[in-house]
Amino acid sequence: MQIAFCVHGAVQGVGYRRFAAREAQALGLAGWVRNEPDGSVSGRAEGAGTALEGFRIRLAAGPAFAVVERLDWEVPDMRSSLPFPFEIRR
Repeated sequence: MQIAFCVHGAVQGVGYRRFAAREAQALGLAGWVRNEPDGSVSGRAEGAGTALEGFRIRLAAGPAFAVVERLDWEVPDMRSSLPFPFEIRR
């Protein structure tokens, strides 16, 4: 299963991308994460449903210095091949 996510709040400059990549790799997920110009952090992830649910919970909590206001989570209309292991994009 593949999902697209976007995290809103104080999520840039607090290690959020590194946190997301570490959590995704620990769960064996493929995908990527990047900062967006509007201050959000977005990405895509692919893996087993239980691993993705665990990832969703971890993204919603975020790292210690992040303030997650909203997590958008959806199944994308178009699927593409995702990198493994999970990576940070710039």
